[in-house]
Amino acid sequence: MPELPEVETVAAALRSHLPGRQVTGVTVRCEKLRQPMPIEALQNLLNQAIRGVRRRAKYLLVDMSGGQTLVIHLGMTGTLRLTDRSEAAERHDHLDLQLDSGECLRFRDPRKFGLVMVVKPDDQGEIKELGELAPEPLSKEFSSDYFYHLSRKRTTPVKNFIMDQRRVVGVGNIYASESLFRTRIRPTTRVGRLGQERCRRLVKTIKEVLTEAIATGGTTISDFHGVDGSEGAFVRELQVYGRTGEPCIKCRQPIKKLVIGGRSTFYCPQCQKS
Repeated sequence: MPELPEVETVAAALRSHLPGRQVTGVTVRCEKLRQPMPIEALQNLLNQAIRGVRRRAKYLLVDMSGGQTLVIHLGMTGTLRLTDRSEAAERHDHLDLQLDSGECLRFRDPRKFGLVMVVKPDDQGEIKELGELAPEPLSKEFSSDYFYHLSRKRTTPVKNFIMDQRRVVGVGNIYASESLFRTRIRPTTRVGRLGQERCRRLVKTIKEVLTEAIATGGTTISDFHGVDGSEGAFVRELQVYGRTGEPCIKCRQPIKKLVIGGRSTFYCPQCQKS
């Protein structure tokens, strides 16, 4: 599943191409993804200009000149590509926005777990349809004090806690595993047991890992590709994720895998003792 760095990579690429472009055509090839496609609302974007592209959590937000915002969630296997308008669509290409540049913004989603909405933001640009979202992990709001006070008396495993979108948005499975390894915290440790110093180090490390991943275009495990089709290079920096049985880069003990909250979790039993 594309996580925050992958979505930010897509948003950054689109920000360099889309603002100022006008929508000249809309083609919908699939009437239902996670929710029904808003076909009429998408058609209403015709002849509107794109004002900007932003990200909130794992949602891509394309602000239009008419005041609406096109919201796209990539789901498990979704990608957004900028292609030449003449390029033939393939089986899983569900939505095209033709642009006055001759390009086409194409949404592909083989497993159909993605989401497309057209909504009206409030005066602050917030979108009620996205629900109550926690602070962004790279924001000042996500601080060590915030994390420490929020986690007191909580018995949740720390990995589940930092992946909980009600606590902080966008810290997905890959980056949670990598951050916990770098801070030598076992993923199953109850988050309420972490002292202030460990909370400080974990928050700092989460920010560092996400920043590094964004700088390298995210992580390509299976399906993620950037707007230009390129793969995320952070996969070469992974120290525990997906390395079951391989030697730890620090102590040479085999990396172990367990399932927490339905998600595969990777850790070193020696380096992450508690």
